[in-house]
Amino acid sequence: MADTSDGPVLVPILGDQLTRDIASIRGRTKDDTVILMMEVWDEATYVKHHKQKIALIFSAMRHFAAELEDAGWTVDYVELTDEDNAGSFTGEVARAVERHDPRAIHVVEAGEWRVQQAIEEWPDKFACEVEILPDDRYICPLADFNEWAEDRDTLRMENFYREMRKRTGILMDNDGKPKGGEWNYDEDNRASPKDEMNPPERPLFEPDEITRECIELVEDKFGDHFGNLDNFGWPVTRDEAEKAADAFFKERIEKFGKYQDAMVHGQDDLWHSMLSTSINLGLLDPLELCKRAEQCYEDGTAPINSVEGFIRQLIGWREYVRGFYWRFMPDLESNNALNAQRGLPEFYWTGETDMRCLADSIRSTRDNAHAHHIQRLMVLGNFCLLAGINPREVQDWYLVVYADAYQWVELPNVAAMILYADGGKLASKPYSASGNYINKMSNYCSDCKYSVNKKVEEDACPFNSLYWYFMDRHRDRFEKNPRIGRIYSNWDRMDGDKRQAYLDRAEQFLDTLIPADSSWAHAE
Repeated sequence: MADTSDGPVLVPILGDQLTRDIASIRGRTKDDTVILMMEVWDEATYVKHHKQKIALIFSAMRHFAAELEDAGWTVDYVELTDEDNAGSFTGEVARAVERHDPRAIHVVEAGEWRVQQAIEEWPDKFACEVEILPDDRYICPLADFNEWAEDRDTLRMENFYREMRKRTGILMDNDGKPKGGEWNYDEDNRASPKDEMNPPERPLFEPDEITRECIELVEDKFGDHFGNLDNFGWPVTRDEAEKAADAFFKERIEKFGKYQDAMVHGQDDLWHSMLSTSINLGLLDPLELCKRAEQCYEDGTAPINSVEGFIRQLIGWREYVRGFYWRFMPDLESNNALNAQRGLPEFYWTGETDMRCLADSIRSTRDNAHAHHIQRLMVLGNFCLLAGINPREVQDWYLVVYADAYQWVELPNVAAMILYADGGKLASKPYSASGNYINKMSNYCSDCKYSVNKKVEEDACPFNSLYWYFMDRHRDRFEKNPRIGRIYSNWDRMDGDKRQAYLDRAEQFLDTLIPADSSWAHAE
C-alpha cells in the first residue's frame, strides 16, 4: 500500500539478526530510522524452548539494543512483560506503526518458514511501503542454491561444498585446486578417545545485570520448561563471542579435527568450537571464522584436517541445510518416508535410562542446552531412527532442547539426515549404526549396564538388536542402496534362529519404552 507519511523508516530486527551491518540498517541514517526489537510470547512458546535458549536470546537482544542506542540509533524495544505486549511479531509491528507512523518498513527476510509467511502478509496489513530484504549474511543466496539444485537428480552436500570453496577461495590454491590436495579430510577426523583426554575448558561468561534479569524472567515465566540455568555462560554480545572464538583458535582448533567425532563421558565440550549459538544469533560472521581457521593452517598452528573440518561445517553443511530447508518447505516438516510412528521415549526428557551413552548425552543437553554433533547424530538421533520414533516428536525435541536450534538448521538435520524422513533427498543413506560404532568413538560402553559385546541377551546393548530390526524392517528400501546394501549379505548368512532372536530382542526392548507426555514440548 502507498502512504503519504513523512515519518521514519521502521526497521524490525528479529532475535537471530543481531548483526551490526544487517542489510536493513546498512546505509541508513540514524536520524531517519527507528529500530524495532521485540520479545514476543509466540516465539518463546510455540515449542517450550530450553530455559537457557530463551535467556540467551533475550539477553543477546537486550545487549544488542543497548549497543545500537550507544551508537546513536533510535531503538524501540518491547520487553516480554510490557503491559500491552501483543504476543506476536505482526502484532508488535502493528503497535509500532501506530506509535511512529512510518513511511516504510524495511525488514530482512526471516530464517524460519512460519515467520517469513507472517512477514509476507505485512504489505497487505500496513498502510506503508514494506520492503523485505534478502539476508546477505549467508554466502549462498537462496536463488543461487535453487539454480545449483534445479537440474540435479540428487543433492549432495559434498558437491555443493566444493562449489562454495571455489566461490569463496577458502582453502584453495591459485591453480584452482584444494590446498593440501584433497577436498575433504573427514577420514582423518575419527580418532577414538582411548587415550587420556585433557581438553581445555571453554570460556564461560559471567552473567551481567542484563543477563541476570533475563534469567530471572525465564525462571518466573517459563519455569516448567526443560533444562536449567545454573551454569549459564553463553556469549551474549559480539565482544564476548569474539573472545570465545579467540579461545577456540588459540586452544582447541589444533585437535578439533582429530577428535571431532569423539565422545567422552562427563566431558561435554572437548575440542569443539562452541560457537554455533553466536553464529546463529548473528554475533559472529561464518566467513570471517573460516578465514581465521585458514590462517591457522597457513601459520602452522593447526593441521589441515582440523581446519578443513571446521570450514566444511560452516560454508558447506550450514549453507547447504539452509538452502535445502527453503527448497523443500513446508513439506519437509511432515515427511515420514519410513512411516515411523512410535512415541518419543520419556527418558529423552528425564534422562532416566540405563543406556549410558543416551543418559550422558541427555544430561549434557539438559545442563548446557548443548551436545556436540556426534552425540546428536549417532547416539540420540541413531536411537530415534532405529526405534522408529515419529519424526514430528523428534523434531520438536531437538528444537526445544538446543540453544543453537532454529528450525531452518534443525529441521533438515533431524528430518532428513538423522531420520531419513525425506526419503534420501539430503543424505545418500540413513546414519544407522549398532553399538560397535558408539564403542569405537566413545568410552560410554565401558561402564554401561548393557554389554556392547552381547547381541540378543537381556543385558545386550539395545543398539545391536535395534540395528538389525531396523535394517530388516526396511529391506525393500535399502537393499539396493550402494552404500549400505551389502549389509544384507551379513544378515542373510546368519541362520534363521539367530535372525529371529535379534528381532525378538528388539521388540522386547521397544515394548519397555514409555512414551513421553506432549506437555514436555508444548503447553497444554
